[in-house]
Amino acid sequence: MFIVSVQAHYDSAHFLRHYQGKCERLHGHRYVVELALATEVLDKSGIAFDFVDIKRNLRELADYLDHNNLNDLPPFDTIEPSAENQAKYFYEEMKSRLPSRMAEAIVYARVWETPTQWAQYTDRTLFI
Repeated sequence: MFIVSVQAHYDSAHFLRHYQGKCERLHGHRYVVELALATEVLDKSGIAFDFVDIKRNLRELADYLDHNNLNDLPPFDTIEPSAENQAKYFYEEMKSRLPSRMAEAIVYARVWETPTQWAQYTDRTLFI
């Protein structure tokens, strides 16, 4: 099995509406998002997926969030802008943007809030 991943980053602010503690106040992060795809097949060039296509789409989504208060942007104006919900947002949006062969190969989307803590979303059963 081959697994490829791409990363993008965005700087955004957010606050958690239903949280008691520091995170209920407006604060910011330099987020990193990673998208991983898996396949057992390589093309004639010996590659699984074109990094350029994946990165372009991931970068567009990250740019939408970049230098904004996430709480002001759909869908986070109605759901909590937690790292967990951001990971699900990237996962679902990338599934809808990528060609079907790539979309079906998505394993997970992972969002880091800091270099040492992340949240991941997948609709697959897998072991980390």
